[in-house]
Amino acid sequence: MTHTENTPLSTPTPATADDPRRHLMKAIALAGRTVAAVRPEQFDAPTPCTEFTVRRLVGHLVAVLRRIAVAGRGGDVANLPTVDDDLADTAWREAWDAAVREVEEAWADPSILGRTLNLPFGNLPGAAAAAVWTSEFTVHTWDVATATGQLPDWDDELVAVAYAAMRRGLPTGPRDGAPFGAAVDVDADAPAIDRLVAWCGRKP
Repeated sequence: MTHTENTPLSTPTPATADDPRRHLMKAIALAGRTVAAVRPEQFDAPTPCTEFTVRRLVGHLVAVLRRIAVAGRGGDVANLPTVDDDLADTAWREAWDAAVREVEEAWADPSILGRTLNLPFGNLPGAAAAAVWTSEFTVHTWDVATATGQLPDWDDELVAVAYAAMRRGLPTGPRDGAPFGAAVDVDADAPAIDRLVAWCGRKP
């Protein structure tokens, strides 16, 4: 992977530590490192996100990266695919890195955080959309890691941002029509990542 957690956003003005774009890029970077550690024989393994194998989940994350870039440029993402099914196991790295660069370029201007973006899950300011995508990448990183026996080095601040976004975005009760199962009970003192994925319907 050419993109790392420490790669700065190419913003025209310095981004603050709590800039939602920084959280998003850190989540993307951790996902990239986790996927990079998947062994070839693990791509067909099932994941806790039951509609996806590891391979299809990687294809989904590449597709989401492309959606984030298009949204950042003011484009319509409604008709973009949710999974890139055409990626060979040896081709995803190049596709991932190219998509990350597109995201960095499309989200470089801080004004995007206040702009309204047209998204499949509603019209949201860029800052709120970045938080939602931060959550998606964090939860799916856990999915990939769990499916392949990895233990990522979770960033507490990042997980807290993702958890707060999902608590706002997902109801406590029935979630009909949402791509998440009912929340799973965990101990109040469970690790933050466990509380996040449990709220999203996973069993940590």
